[in-house]
Amino acid sequence: MPCTPYYRLFEEGRIGRMTVKNRIVMPPMATNYAGPSGEPTERLIGYYAERAKGGAGLIIVENVQVKYPQGKNVACQLRLDQNKYIPGFQELAEAVHAHQARIFIQIHHAGRQYHDIEGEEGVDPSGIPDGFLQQPVRALTPEEILDLVERFSETALRARMAGMDGVEFHGAHGYLISEFMSPHTNQRMDEWGGTFERRMRFPLRIIERTREKVGPRFPLSFRFSADEFVPGGITLDDAKKIALYLEDAGIDVLHVSAGIYESMPRLLEPMRFEEGWRSYLAAEIKKVVKIPVITVGQIRSPEVAERILEEDMADFVALGRTLIADPHWPRKVEEGRIPEIRKCISCNIGCIGGHVFNDLYMRCTVNPVTGHERFEGWVNLIPADKKKKVMVVGAGPGGMEAARVAALRGHEVTLYEKDGELGGQVRTAVKGPGKGKLSFIPEYYSHTLKTAGVRMRMNTPVDADTIEREKPDVVIFATGAIPIVPDIKGVDNPEKVKGSWDVINGATQVPGKKVVVAGGGLVGCETALFLAEQGKEVTIVEMLNELASDMEPITRYDFLTEQMPQAGIKALLGLVIAEITDQGVVVLDRWGNKSLIEADNVVIALGARPAQVMMEAARDCARETYVIGDCKEPRKIINATFEGASIARMI
Repeated sequence: MPCTPYYRLFEEGRIGRMTVKNRIVMPPMATNYAGPSGEPTERLIGYYAERAKGGAGLIIVENVQVKYPQGKNVACQLRLDQNKYIPGFQELAEAVHAHQARIFIQIHHAGRQYHDIEGEEGVDPSGIPDGFLQQPVRALTPEEILDLVERFSETALRARMAGMDGVEFHGAHGYLISEFMSPHTNQRMDEWGGTFERRMRFPLRIIERTREKVGPRFPLSFRFSADEFVPGGITLDDAKKIALYLEDAGIDVLHVSAGIYESMPRLLEPMRFEEGWRSYLAAEIKKVVKIPVITVGQIRSPEVAERILEEDMADFVALGRTLIADPHWPRKVEEGRIPEIRKCISCNIGCIGGHVFNDLYMRCTVNPVTGHERFEGWVNLIPADKKKKVMVVGAGPGGMEAARVAALRGHEVTLYEKDGELGGQVRTAVKGPGKGKLSFIPEYYSHTLKTAGVRMRMNTPVDADTIEREKPDVVIFATGAIPIVPDIKGVDNPEKVKGSWDVINGATQVPGKKVVVAGGGLVGCETALFLAEQGKEVTIVEMLNELASDMEPITRYDFLTEQMPQAGIKALLGLVIAEITDQGVVVLDRWGNKSLIEADNVVIALGARPAQVMMEAARDCARETYVIGDCKEPRKIINATFEGASIARMI
């Protein structure tokens, strides 16, 4: 037994006749790392090999198409619908096996939740478009259904031929198999729908044909949503029946998830959701079956993962975005190196919502190495050829990452921060509603900066004299941004007008009942929610014709469909604030018509601009000067950490 208080996590597990070295599973997550024809690439193999090296017991490779392009749901998705793809998957399996991990692939058809299917028609059981994507779709014919049964089973056989340890059928999240299972999407009245038993016919036929082809010893997993969280969809009671049918059909392990695209915040939950919130679903499924159960959903801490296993809520824990953020989470936990873990903050920006859904490679806000595993000097840092004296100005995420990496490469690094705490603007953002996980960022760096040997000068503003006195070889400015104060009549009234940053971080209070928030971007929306939770009547005024356009799509959907309506926040779009008066704000519509919105106070959330940096002073003293993060251009944390990581690898 490992020398760790998390002994259940590191117990050997069993799936069918297969042993797994621990109870940690990497679930399938789309990356866009496949090649343009659907083949595994060096980038993809390096990404999975690093997670295997990090100690995960079982890795389930992201969704693999059984029919191209009709079954596609991301821009660059894996394929195994032809034998020519087998060698690439063989190489992937060997890379994972080299680290004593098991590997499954998830086989999948997108159904009505398709993406970029190159002129083909989208298909589903009943021709009902998805309410989230609202794309055209037609019902499958019986002949096409039987063809897909064969395609699923043939893909599973190819996976076995490639050396995979098992396959997982993707019967969750509103894709084709789950569309047949759910009364929300299957309204057929033939042999493939109309009753519970007939809705189950498609997945059961797939399992039956697969068993005939791969034999009794090859492990089969089935992922399904134990609650779809939509009216008329699969409920937990339905899921218990489904689980029993799947067990009887020969499935070896059940992977219990939740949601479909129409309930997106419960499929790929934003930051506000609690750790391990979905585990009650797995616990209920586990009560009715004898085969092992995997739980998944916002598990970030070893304490939460261990508790789930100790309380017998599941047999395995799937750490999805957790292992994107830190592939070595398992090894660090087992070795007692908990403070070294980079915890996922559940922002969805670098991974699914901000990148993969936008046809970009997967990235990670807190881990710049994600997707760069194959590049020299990223996983294993290259020692600096010459030791340099490096001054990093600003202890936000970008500055901290630059300082950490530069120090680990052997440079003499000093990090300067004008305030008394690490984190930069994160210290304000973490105080917003549902933003507590942002605290993971300064917690991580407070430990790793010390162990890297970074000298920290807190409460130390940097001016030209500081730079001249220290005589650094390299200066990296990471001083962030400052709020924009618009040129609006009345904006300079401190009794009436407040800044959003000051409001959220508690530097100022907002008296009165009625509040207008000027600006409907990310910061404005979060400020509005912050004030609404204090009982204020909040109206957002936005000049654009849409709200929260700079917000990550899943978080935006959650805000617009759940948080904003529940909080009673009003939004007025397409209006420009012309003046702030004692009575409220005067606005202009697109035709120049004026109107008054009554307000006791106005909170300004109209964006940010780069903080000034002393480039001339730095260039007079240092051979190398760099500007990163928001002081280069106000953007997101992911841009700052990546720029800090990149520059520190160059100097």
